[in-house]
Amino acid sequence: MGFKKTIRKITEKKSRKKRFDLSSTENKDSAPIFTELEKNIQKIEEETGKSTDVVIRRFNTGENGEIQCCIVYVEGLVDKDIPKDIVQTLLIDTRTSTLIHQLSATNDKIEFIYQFILEVAEAQIVEEYNTLYTSIMSGDTILLVHGMTKGIICSTRGWENRGVQEPEAQTVIRGPREGFTESLRTNTSLIRRKIKSEKLWLETKEIGRVTKTSIAIMYIKGIVNDKIVEEVHQRLDKIDIDGILESGYIEELIQDETYTPFPTMYNTERPDSVAANLLEGRIAILVDGTPFVLIVPALFMQFFQASEDYYQRFDISTIIRLLRFLTFFIALLAPAFYVAILTFHQEMLPTELLIGVVANREGVPFPAFIEALLMEITFEILREAGVRMPRAVGQAISIVGALVLGQAAVEAGLVSPAMVIIVSITAISNFVFPSFNMAIAIRMIRFLMMGLAAAFGLFGITIGIIAMVLHLCSLRSFGIPFMSPMAPFIMDDQKDSILRVPIWGMFARPRLLSQFNNKREANSSPGKPPNRSNESGGNE
Repeated sequence: MGFKKTIRKITEKKSRKKRFDLSSTENKDSAPIFTELEKNIQKIEEETGKSTDVVIRRFNTGENGEIQCCIVYVEGLVDKDIPKDIVQTLLIDTRTSTLIHQLSATNDKIEFIYQFILEVAEAQIVEEYNTLYTSIMSGDTILLVHGMTKGIICSTRGWENRGVQEPEAQTVIRGPREGFTESLRTNTSLIRRKIKSEKLWLETKEIGRVTKTSIAIMYIKGIVNDKIVEEVHQRLDKIDIDGILESGYIEELIQDETYTPFPTMYNTERPDSVAANLLEGRIAILVDGTPFVLIVPALFMQFFQASEDYYQRFDISTIIRLLRFLTFFIALLAPAFYVAILTFHQEMLPTELLIGVVANREGVPFPAFIEALLMEITFEILREAGVRMPRAVGQAISIVGALVLGQAAVEAGLVSPAMVIIVSITAISNFVFPSFNMAIAIRMIRFLMMGLAAAFGLFGITIGIIAMVLHLCSLRSFGIPFMSPMAPFIMDDQKDSILRVPIWGMFARPRLLSQFNNKREANSSPGKPPNRSNESGGNE
């Protein structure tokens, strides 16, 4: 025991020393740039471990080549032509113009180069190492000059990007075919193409002590609720983590409720969906390196709405939306009802149907709950295998699993044909939802409903539904009730919840989201289409 205590004390002492060394390193990185150029180069090489992709290019400039300079950049993160142009500008242009004499004579050579010689589109002065390292690893080029305690950050970012393509997860029949990419600047430009307004504000943060991931916050000033914007900033500023690799990190760190299967933040890879939510008063959170953009606040009804609902006629969109709500209950309760009826409430079935179901289950050795549980778990395995396998093989796995295994299980007497039908319609209904997060939540709760049905029958299902509704009503998304406009019930917002009225009838934004500028249409009255009596070509 004494030996273990000694080892523990030594380990704790080493861990404290490591934490101290880490903090001292961070303080050292924030130190100012050295005057001697060789010291700066040596420090950069030591801190980067002499990585082979970190390029340090030395050269001399000035009237007689007396000014020692160097540029530092990471190969693969920069546009290859821009660092070369920076060197050529300082080597050629200064020797063929009168600026060379002034450069040699001036004391602040960095400021002179920054003001009169450098020709890059975006540049700024840097005076300490913390910013210098972040800029280099972000794809910028650093220009250092001997005798100067500061350098110049030249914007040279130009790594390879995936082109704008159609989203695979949120496809539409009618609507734009463009989707977000992994480039933050490309994603913000796609949104600005939709909303050409100076009131569309963009604010950027860096989160992650090691990754220093760029996070962008976009909203429309004058429409958004400023209190929600402030709340988003506060939650993001409280994040203290070593790295952010995807927007899922941000979602889990700033969401209102952690212990809930339901998503309280909406994510999408469609620019038109983000633009529509911004116009309603919501806030978009973009993370560099992922095509999925977070939307807050998120409401329960929002997960049953698709972009295409607003591109089709209102009657078609209303029917499709009602179909989604129907499939919600089928995906959630169909296996539970099957288990409850066969276990406790056989009298609810017509006699002919009951006789047929019982005859088909005559050779099944398991009770209804075990039968349903076995089939649901098998289908979840097939679904996950189809997603993780290569695309060409994944489709074949799904088809083989659905046809061959299902038919073989029925012929072997492990499950009944009715159970195969129930599981199939449940699985198909689960694919109807536009939001993948909501579909996962329903899949999780389905097993809980099956357990309640096996234990208490329809009474258990009723208890489960009541508990789920109470839980949903208790959730909030950045201070907004998750179930609004149903709970609390807002009559004016029912025009775009379960049903969708025509576009000319959606004259106001959601009341809880935009409380100051909630009028959308200026020339149309509520319940009436725009007046077209004065248009040319009309019948008189």
